[in-house]
Amino acid sequence: MASPATLNLGSSIPVPSVKEIASQPLLAVPHRYLRDADGDYPTAGDSSLQVPVLDMARLLDPQFHEFELQKLHDACKNWGIFQLTGHEVCDESVKSMHRKTEEFFDLSPEVKKLYAQKSGSLEGYGQAFVISEDQKLEWCDMIFLKAIPVHARKLEFWPEQQPHQFREALHAYSHDMRKIASSIIGFIAMALGLDAKTLSKAFEGGSYDVRMNCYPPCPEPERVIGISSHADISGITLLTDCGDIPGLQVLKDGQWVFIEPITNSIVVNVGIIMEVVSNGIYKAPYHRAAVNRKKDRFSIVTFCYPDGKFEIKPSEQLINSESVALYKSLTYDEYMQSFYERTKLSDDGIPFIDTLKV
Repeated sequence: MASPATLNLGSSIPVPSVKEIASQPLLAVPHRYLRDADGDYPTAGDSSLQVPVLDMARLLDPQFHEFELQKLHDACKNWGIFQLTGHEVCDESVKSMHRKTEEFFDLSPEVKKLYAQKSGSLEGYGQAFVISEDQKLEWCDMIFLKAIPVHARKLEFWPEQQPHQFREALHAYSHDMRKIASSIIGFIAMALGLDAKTLSKAFEGGSYDVRMNCYPPCPEPERVIGISSHADISGITLLTDCGDIPGLQVLKDGQWVFIEPITNSIVVNVGIIMEVVSNGIYKAPYHRAAVNRKKDRFSIVTFCYPDGKFEIKPSEQLINSESVALYKSLTYDEYMQSFYERTKLSDDGIPFIDTLKV
């Protein structure tokens, strides 16, 4: 069995830096970034559509645990995404990583290119999953790094001298994200009636990939997209916004709902792995990133995966005569390779989750 660190994650064709494009006077947005909005879902105007907010302190408090656990269940079932407050992640760890993210994208093009993606790898600075020269591009620069396990790190892509102490900040941040992910997974297991210790342990020994995003301002924000609509393949995904500029949107009831950043919160969304484990009780939501015309927006996304021995299948405790298994059973390797093989193909319109169904 290959370890998660050695799996082939595909590659991406080099493309121009969006931040450099945006820094020039633009008479028009380059054609490859323009999107046809026909047939797209509308952005929600209904203020009652607000992403659930959960409090980790209440989940840990025996007095409020059951009530907050029910809120967690409802959030994962009805939204697939929520904002988490009251968590135990060190505030300085998050702020430090936010500063280093902004400092990295503010470096000169020449310095950032030292960490550019190489042929056959998604890791490094660039864009993800660009497979053809005529493919539509996203209005976003990113640097993608495998952070945990430590032996999986490719330090040639980790900025060393500039920004100062970037590596130390990311090391601390990624371990904090692993700790909170393990706790969240445990509570998700409880909400489903599963063994919390077993599932948490799988994620304690899992892999954690970190993607830092820069969304430069755009003169025509309604005609581009920061990150295209997608569902994450992780177990869960954790996002922190570097500021108070909204950009993340989730698809709910046929409308795109903006997630307004809450200070010191973590956005948690269900990934496809947990949709399979829950046998479809919880859904991995479609989400995307919008851009604005005035300011850079930065975010840090941590993709949380179980260890390589974890079998991706519906939990046996959720299968009975009235609830048959909706998804196939796959090894971790089979699951990851199946997804990344699909990224090498033109979009066939079939969601990845549908290819996993029985």
